[in-house]
Amino acid sequence: MESESIVYGCIRSWAASDPREGGEQHAHNLQVLDDLPEGLWSFLGREMFSCCELPGAGRYLTPVIHFGASYPGVQYEWNLWVKQFEALLKRLYWSSAVVHLETELNGSHTFRWETDNGLHSPHEGELRMRCAWEHESSVRL
Repeated sequence: MESESIVYGCIRSWAASDPREGGEQHAHNLQVLDDLPEGLWSFLGREMFSCCELPGAGRYLTPVIHFGASYPGVQYEWNLWVKQFEALLKRLYWSSAVVHLETELNGSHTFRWETDNGLHSPHEGELRMRCAWEHESSVRL
């Protein structure tokens, strides 16, 4: 049997100073998530994403998209997963994202994306960001 990998995390948007603009950005992000394929035919599926839709009901100022899924050994195709995730980020309004990858054999890894200027708009084209990687292993030397 193949080892299981758990992937979870969140994408943070930014608190818009204009509530109408913030609502439009949030609606855009919801539409992008709704356009994802059903099921995990690709690495990212609609069902693995969720967010609080109404201010005050789990959303104070900053909209947060949270996600999670389990895969059979996704670490062996991690470059493809990241490529699809970054393609999704390119289509969203966001300021930072974090992805946790937990594997049975290779320990836990954390990946962080931060925009260079504090926010990304889907109208910008290419992503301008920094990505950091952290690794935690249960193996002791």
